[in-house]
Amino acid sequence: MPKPDELIVDIAALVESGKSSRMSLTVVIGGAVITGRLAPESVWRQRVSEVLESSAELSAFSAVFDTPAKKEGPPTHLHFHVARILQGAVGIPETGGMYRVAIEDVSAWTMGDFSYSDH
Repeated sequence: MPKPDELIVDIAALVESGKSSRMSLTVVIGGAVITGRLAPESVWRQRVSEVLESSAELSAFSAVFDTPAKKEGPPTHLHFHVARILQGAVGIPETGGMYRVAIEDVSAWTMGDFSYSDH
Protein backbone atom coordinates (compact mmCIF):
# COMPACT_ATOMS: atom_id res chain seq x y z
CA MET A 1 0.00 0.00 0.00
CA PRO A 2 1.48 3.38 -0.97
CA LYS A 3 2.14 5.96 1.75
CA PRO A 4 -0.26 8.92 1.33
CA ASP A 5 1.22 12.38 0.84
CA GLU A 6 1.55 13.89 4.34
CA LEU A 7 0.66 17.38 3.06
CA ILE A 8 -2.69 16.20 1.68
CA VAL A 9 -3.39 14.32 4.91
CA ASP A 10 -2.66 17.53 6.87
CA ILE A 11 -4.93 19.57 4.56
CA ALA A 12 -7.72 17.00 4.94
CA ALA A 13 -7.27 16.99 8.73
CA LEU A 14 -7.59 20.78 8.85
CA VAL A 15 -10.76 20.66 6.73
CA GLU A 16 -12.12 17.86 8.96
CA SER A 17 -11.42 19.95 12.07
CA GLY A 18 -13.93 22.50 10.81
CA LYS A 19 -11.36 25.30 10.80
CA SER A 20 -11.67 25.78 7.05
CA SER A 21 -14.17 24.69 4.43
CA ARG A 22 -12.95 27.03 1.70
CA MET A 23 -9.93 24.99 0.56
CA SER A 24 -9.92 24.34 -3.16
CA LEU A 25 -7.80 21.54 -4.52
CA THR A 26 -7.14 19.84 -7.85
CA VAL A 27 -6.06 16.19 -7.82
CA VAL A 28 -5.16 13.53 -10.37
CA ILE A 29 -6.55 10.08 -9.61
CA GLY A 30 -6.22 7.22 -12.08
CA GLY A 31 -5.62 9.72 -14.88
CA ALA A 32 -8.77 11.73 -14.06
CA VAL A 33 -8.46 15.35 -12.96
CA ILE A 34 -10.91 16.39 -10.22
CA THR A 35 -11.06 20.00 -9.16
CA GLY A 36 -13.18 21.72 -6.54
CA ARG A 37 -13.68 22.66 -2.92
CA LEU A 38 -13.10 20.29 -0.02
CA ALA A 39 -15.68 19.76 2.70
CA PRO A 40 -15.60 17.95 6.04
CA GLU A 41 -16.87 14.39 5.64
CA SER A 42 -19.89 15.10 7.88
CA VAL A 43 -20.99 18.02 5.68
CA TRP A 44 -20.39 15.97 2.52
CA ARG A 45 -22.42 13.05 3.89
CA GLN A 46 -25.28 15.35 4.89
CA ARG A 47 -25.41 16.94 1.43
CA VAL A 48 -25.34 13.56 -0.37
CA SER A 49 -28.10 12.33 1.96
CA GLU A 50 -30.24 15.39 1.16
CA VAL A 51 -29.81 14.91 -2.60
CA LEU A 52 -30.72 11.23 -2.36
CA GLU A 53 -33.69 11.93 -0.07
CA SER A 54 -35.19 14.26 -2.67
CA SER A 55 -35.01 11.55 -5.37
CA ALA A 56 -38.04 9.30 -5.80
CA GLU A 57 -35.86 6.46 -7.10
CA LEU A 58 -32.90 6.78 -4.73
CA SER A 59 -34.35 7.99 -1.42
CA ALA A 60 -33.84 4.57 0.21
CA PHE A 61 -30.06 5.13 -0.02
CA SER A 62 -30.23 8.39 1.92
CA ALA A 63 -29.86 6.66 5.30
CA VAL A 64 -26.51 5.14 4.29
CA PHE A 65 -25.01 8.63 4.13
CA ASP A 66 -26.93 9.93 7.13
CA THR A 67 -24.84 7.85 9.56
CA PRO A 68 -21.85 9.43 11.32
CA ALA A 69 -18.40 8.70 9.92
CA LYS A 70 -16.09 6.46 11.93
CA LYS A 71 -13.32 8.74 13.22
CA GLU A 72 -10.13 6.78 13.89
CA GLY A 73 -6.73 8.11 12.93
CA PRO A 74 -5.90 10.60 10.19
CA PRO A 75 -8.26 11.21 7.26
CA THR A 76 -8.11 8.61 4.49
CA HIS A 77 -10.36 10.35 1.94
CA LEU A 78 -10.92 13.77 0.42
CA HIS A 79 -14.53 14.92 0.18
CA PHE A 80 -15.14 17.30 -2.71
CA HIS A 81 -18.19 19.54 -2.86
CA VAL A 82 -18.94 21.71 -5.91
CA ALA A 83 -16.30 19.78 -7.86
CA ARG A 84 -15.86 18.81 -11.49
CA ILE A 85 -14.05 16.11 -13.41
CA LEU A 86 -12.11 17.92 -16.13
CA GLN A 87 -12.41 16.38 -19.57
CA GLY A 88 -11.13 18.27 -22.57
CA ALA A 89 -12.50 21.80 -22.45
CA VAL A 90 -15.38 21.07 -20.06
CA GLY A 91 -15.98 20.22 -16.44
CA ILE A 92 -18.43 17.41 -15.65
CA PRO A 93 -20.93 18.18 -14.26
CA GLU A 94 -21.01 21.85 -15.17
CA THR A 95 -22.71 22.81 -11.91
CA GLY A 96 -20.33 20.77 -9.76
CA GLY A 97 -20.73 17.43 -8.06
CA MET A 98 -19.78 15.62 -4.87
CA TYR A 99 -16.84 13.25 -5.02
CA ARG A 100 -15.08 11.10 -2.41
CA VAL A 101 -11.54 9.98 -3.28
CA ALA A 102 -8.96 7.97 -1.38
CA ILE A 103 -5.93 10.07 -0.46
CA GLU A 104 -3.64 7.13 -1.23
CA ASP A 105 -4.87 7.15 -4.85
CA VAL A 106 -3.83 10.77 -5.50
CA SER A 107 -0.87 10.79 -7.90
CA ALA A 108 -0.57 14.58 -8.29
CA TRP A 109 -2.23 17.65 -6.84
CA THR A 110 -2.14 21.43 -6.66
CA MET A 111 -3.78 24.14 -4.61
CA GLY A 112 -6.85 25.80 -6.07
CA ASP A 113 -9.33 24.65 -8.67
CA PHE A 114 -9.09 24.88 -12.42
CA SER A 115 -11.66 26.34 -14.71
CA TYR A 116 -11.69 27.04 -18.41
CA SER A 117 -12.09 30.41 -20.03
CA ASP A 118 -12.38 31.57 -23.62
CA HIS A 119 -10.69 34.88 -22.74
